[in-house]
Amino acid sequence: MRVMAVDFGTKAIGLAICDELQLAVRPLTTLRHPHLQDAPQHISQLAEQYDIGTLVVGLPLNMDGTSGEAVEKVNAFVAKLRPLVAVPIKFVDERLTSFEADQILREMGVGLKERKARSDEYAAVLILQDYLDGLAHQQNQDNNSI
Repeated sequence: MRVMAVDFGTKAIGLAICDELQLAVRPLTTLRHPHLQDAPQHISQLAEQYDIGTLVVGLPLNMDGTSGEAVEKVNAFVAKLRPLVAVPIKFVDERLTSFEADQILREMGVGLKERKARSDEYAAVLILQDYLDGLAHQQNQDNNSI
């Protein structure tokens, strides 16, 4: 089952997907103005096109774990997205993913202009990888308790 991750932002929305076996994660695209207004519909179309089984949305909690204005914006976005997709929507703590994505792109030797253009989709990659790692960890715990 493929999973798609969404890194929601008010200026850009990064998307990433994995393969059917959930082994490889890759950036998909970044939605920017003027496409932000149509983002729920666009994400719904991509979910159908790639046969997505679960959507994972980054939840931008404050560093102390509390919710703030950014979480409210994500929840409002998901409220628009939910009726358009027929798959579960899960949330993953996304604290520091944008910073990590920028660091990864720097290490790859990517210039500032391209880093700004691609950092959101790489943040989505990190969100998706965190989600998949959590699933694998849960499976290991379940297998060990048998």
